[in-house]
Amino acid sequence: MSPRRSARAAVLAAAAVLSVTTALFADAPRKTATIEGITEYHLDNGLRVLLYPDRSTPSVTVNLTVLVGSRHEGYGETGMAHLLEHMVFKGTPTHPDVPKALRDHGARFNGTTWVDRTNYFETMPASDENLTFALRLEADRLVNSLVRREDLLSEMTVVRNEFEMGENNPQGVLSQRMMAAAYEWHNYGKSTIGNRSDIERVPIDRLQAFYRKYYQPDNVVLVIAGNFDESKALAHVGEFFGALKKPQRRLENTYTEEPAQDGERAVVLRRVGKAGVVGAVYHIPAGSHEDFPAVEVLATMLTNQPSGRLYQALVAAKKASSVGADAGGWHDPGVLEVLAEVDAGKSLEDARDTLTGVLEKVGVEKATAEEVARAKTQLLKARELLMKDSNRIGVTLSDWAAKGDWRLFFLHRDRLEKVTPEDVTRVAGLYLRRSNRTVGLYVPTDKSDRTPVPATPDVAALVKNYKGGAAVAAGESFDPTPENIEKRVRRAELPGGVKLALLPKKTRGEAVVVQMTLRYGNPDSLKGLTSASQFLAPLMARGTAKHTRQQLEDELDKLKVRLMPGGVLGEATFGLECKRANLPAALALLKEVLREPSFPQEDFDVLKRQNHDRLARSVTEPMQLAFRAIQRGLGPYPADDVRYTPTVQESIERLEKVTLADVRRLYAEQLGATGEAAVVGDFDPAEAEKLLGDVLGGWKAATAYRRIERTSPEKLAASRAVIDTPDKANAVYVAGLPMALSDGDSDYAALEVGNFLFGAAPLASRLSNRVRGKDGLSYTVGSMVRADALDRAGQFMIFAICNPTNIDKLEAAVASEMQRMLKEGVAEKELEEAKKAFLQAQKGTRARDAQLAGLLLDGLHAGRTFAYYADLETKVAGLTPVQVDEAFRKYVDAGKLVIIRAGDFTKK
Repeated sequence: MSPRRSARAAVLAAAAVLSVTTALFADAPRKTATIEGITEYHLDNGLRVLLYPDRSTPSVTVNLTVLVGSRHEGYGETGMAHLLEHMVFKGTPTHPDVPKALRDHGARFNGTTWVDRTNYFETMPASDENLTFALRLEADRLVNSLVRREDLLSEMTVVRNEFEMGENNPQGVLSQRMMAAAYEWHNYGKSTIGNRSDIERVPIDRLQAFYRKYYQPDNVVLVIAGNFDESKALAHVGEFFGALKKPQRRLENTYTEEPAQDGERAVVLRRVGKAGVVGAVYHIPAGSHEDFPAVEVLATMLTNQPSGRLYQALVAAKKASSVGADAGGWHDPGVLEVLAEVDAGKSLEDARDTLTGVLEKVGVEKATAEEVARAKTQLLKARELLMKDSNRIGVTLSDWAAKGDWRLFFLHRDRLEKVTPEDVTRVAGLYLRRSNRTVGLYVPTDKSDRTPVPATPDVAALVKNYKGGAAVAAGESFDPTPENIEKRVRRAELPGGVKLALLPKKTRGEAVVVQMTLRYGNPDSLKGLTSASQFLAPLMARGTAKHTRQQLEDELDKLKVRLMPGGVLGEATFGLECKRANLPAALALLKEVLREPSFPQEDFDVLKRQNHDRLARSVTEPMQLAFRAIQRGLGPYPADDVRYTPTVQESIERLEKVTLADVRRLYAEQLGATGEAAVVGDFDPAEAEKLLGDVLGGWKAATAYRRIERTSPEKLAASRAVIDTPDKANAVYVAGLPMALSDGDSDYAALEVGNFLFGAAPLASRLSNRVRGKDGLSYTVGSMVRADALDRAGQFMIFAICNPTNIDKLEAAVASEMQRMLKEGVAEKELEEAKKAFLQAQKGTRARDAQLAGLLLDGLHAGRTFAYYADLETKVAGLTPVQVDEAFRKYVDAGKLVIIRAGDFTKK
């Protein structure tokens, strides 16, 4: 550099520092509170900032919460808050393509709208560049989003399509109908997604005015969580958000108060379907009220599995297949909602009367100490697990901020810990009353019976001097590159043959993840047992020789252990999440589950009914039918082959024949210590290896394991099918073709990146830009490439949803984009941006320990190390447009697509 250029650079650098310093001085964040590792800062313009540093995670999350939701909408404005959530992804003068900008930084991102707030977040690989980008973007679109008429015209139809998707779910529709009946005046009775006519007719000037009113720094809570430098983060907050002017207008609190309900209300919904649903809602206090923790314990206590009173009275008694409850702790008084799915052919009235009878007797029969302790343990366990994941905490804090103040999150925990059986009995008697419920019938009464709900407390007074408890233990900084992972991983083989991968590292809250895949059977031994296999792992986790299901659940809750059974044909999977100190006890319980399962008949019956109801519902669901049809089309195996995909009716018939004896025989004859295990997090490797050796040692299957290989059909003709689903407002389009491809092939990287550009990049792919962004035809549209490490049996698929009347337009738009991709290929600049975004996204997939453990399992099974991922990323970085074009044209043939349409096309 010449002396003149050096001097000029120094002047420019000094000017930049002066500019930043001036901005910080003008509105530097001021520290106002610290609670358990989370620190709050305020800016003069009203912005509130929460910092939650966590060096143990390799990612950073920026979460912007605007305190506006459906509660704030006026007449004719229903759905406006949600519509704006979509519109701020449409760009600003500085960021004209927000989804692409997010994609290019490897972000996992989303926006959500709820009753009291609208939330935007992006999680990216931790770096100063990504943090700076996210803060600059969020400050920009907070006040500079274009909100243009032409964008509204296309996005309105996308939102309407999302509305139609919800209309396909009878349970969701019933829930909304009950809310509308329960709330006569308050906006909580209106759906957040809005009324169809309001979505279609909203004037652009009213939408712009709504945006300018609420999207201002004094109505925002900004959360930065994960791995970042606090001083740099505050400097950037001051630089980007501090420059925003404080608005002149003053936001008034909403003041509508729902009157006390003076009699039960009734809702009946009649729509096409198979399984019925019954429900009830009861008005309860706001989330900040001192009664709310007891109500939350009450909801958990009633629906606990298997000991919950509602579970026993409905599911165990075979009156319903499932039951769940949710306590809506919102800014204003909310509801306790209970929903139960009823088996086809069973009495809805009987299930409803049983449900309300159990609910309204709690205040008389009283909650027991055991019930309350169990529910509290579960709720506190969930909170503790949440606190270990700094990247999830932002959304949770935003919900509590919308209730009145983020510190309520901790105050609620303190209150929860103090809840007694007497508290639960008292709130049950106060709120679970006949006159305060909304169900499916109307019965007149002789006199008025009203249940006043307390007003929302003064939140500022509640949290004024609140100090909180101890912060969660911090972890180490770990960059999840393939090279760093491979340096840390230790591999071994346990006695009996299970392959083991260990990746020790300090984690937040001393968390550790264990994942295990046990492989069993072979294509011959599993014939006739494909339906029985779906029960194997879930039923093993429902009781052992030493512990009943409830006792096992209680032990897991006391240890704050999450046990996750699952699997597919030939594979039984088990996942554990716990703290380092509890790993030995957790693995001891896992050993019981694996080696001494009791296979209780009662739980088998419940699982069988639940699976039956799920299949019965899918008979009329376009999404389920379309995806089943495409798998049948792309994998045309014979009916007696274990790889065969049965029709829904065939699945029901097979399920009806399954007995508990089949599941027991599958376990006794075919399961053993064959497979892989991985441990990631805060643990001692030698201890973990020894413990897992004890869990699996000496366990040999009576049947030899042989992998079920997948093949790609050599010649598969193009085909088209239409599935009729009457009375469904949303239609589904799926297309695909098989590919003789594995993820180790030389052109796999090029195909993956080509598909990333074509349809996989969230909201920033060619398909999304055309079908959703330009034409406004679909809320969800994309494509995927599936490839295995051991079989050359890949698949390419395209999927989208739309209004049934738009199905031809949607298919034409998809075909147009595919032809453009095949004919024109990709541009060099477009590819360079996509490669960077793809690599960032790959790094993001390794940022969570559970995902990392899954990758280790895959590697053990395929016989590969993380050198594979390093090589893949090197190949991606070096790709040229010619390589991507050749790979896409080699595998994707528009003339060979298997196309499925499912929906109600009678009005088309």
